[in-house]
Amino acid sequence: MTHLSQNSMTTKGRLLAGLLLPLMISAGCSDQDKQTQVVSRPVKVFRIEDQAVARASSFAGEVRARIETPLSFRVAGKLLERKVDVGDPVRKGQLLAILDGNDYHLAVQGLKAQLASAQADSTFLRDDLVRYRELLAQQVISPPEFERHETAYTAARERTAALAAQLAEANNQLSYTQLHADRDGVVTALAVESGQVLVAGQAVVTLAQLDEKEIHFDVPEHRLLEIQRKQAVSVSLWSDDERGLKAKIREIASAADPVSRTYRVKASLLEGLDAAQLGMTAIVHIEANTASGIAIPLSAVYTPQNQPDHPLVWLVDEQAATVKSVPVRLGETLTGERVAVDGLAAGQLLVSAGVQRLAEGQGVRLPEGSGLPKNRGGQENLNKAQL
Repeated sequence: MTHLSQNSMTTKGRLLAGLLLPLMISAGCSDQDKQTQVVSRPVKVFRIEDQAVARASSFAGEVRARIETPLSFRVAGKLLERKVDVGDPVRKGQLLAILDGNDYHLAVQGLKAQLASAQADSTFLRDDLVRYRELLAQQVISPPEFERHETAYTAARERTAALAAQLAEANNQLSYTQLHADRDGVVTALAVESGQVLVAGQAVVTLAQLDEKEIHFDVPEHRLLEIQRKQAVSVSLWSDDERGLKAKIREIASAADPVSRTYRVKASLLEGLDAAQLGMTAIVHIEANTASGIAIPLSAVYTPQNQPDHPLVWLVDEQAATVKSVPVRLGETLTGERVAVDGLAAGQLLVSAGVQRLAEGQGVRLPEGSGLPKNRGGQENLNKAQL
């Protein structure tokens, strides 16, 4: 009996130990995990300074002529010949295109014949009126008879003048069948080809003046307040980005483009007109009218995976040595791998490296010389967990 009782007690002890062992292991793991979770992570920090940081913006644009004029015929007709191509330089008075002028030649010839007939009638009636004036003086004819001949001469004379005016107009119409350049410039566009029938006023050639050039670029509405008329800017050409050209803002559109919702801005070039060829890509560098007092390292900014359009920074709580996320609004990228931001204040301490490995409220271990007690946030949080 005694031997059976001892065996029974031994079996119960083994069973009890088997039940308690997983619980002890689980408790130990929980304590270990808890300690692991509260162990602070070493980070690099950055103290925000209150300093004026000039904001600069860059916009891509295109070199354009300030004055680009679409030239057209003042009469309708069939285009016989085009004398220029895109890119051709032209001089004032140079022939650009020719219309079929046969109908206008015929109109001129018809009016010339009518005018010659009217002039002959007018000359005959004038000489006849001289004879009737002598007869009136001799009282051979009555005054009404003289007035009738005088009226006939006046009508013939005015008809001659009207036909002369019509002939001059027809000659003008004939001359309009040839399109000449009204100024020096370069051809930037062609809208028609030979054989095409044109209406009066239809654009044929676009002529750009080369004595004034400017950069056309688009600005989003939230950046529009940073630009003012007559503001001095710098322009660099894509073909020579090391050379800066002086320019000045000439015009800012008063209404946004209905499609892109941007505002067209034009900057007049003050130098480098020969280097800036029409159509070249240019970068306009603009110093903003406002300045930001906050600039932080780019490495301090991160975006959550579920909210890629919401930039955040980790703000260090210097008393508890923990971090919390703070949303910011990014400005221009500055030199030295920095970025201008809004939403922060001078004197705050930010995590500047390792931002992707942190969690909300996590303890951090700051480097020596950060201004906090040694190892604060690491050993202190661990001690709290053990208690």
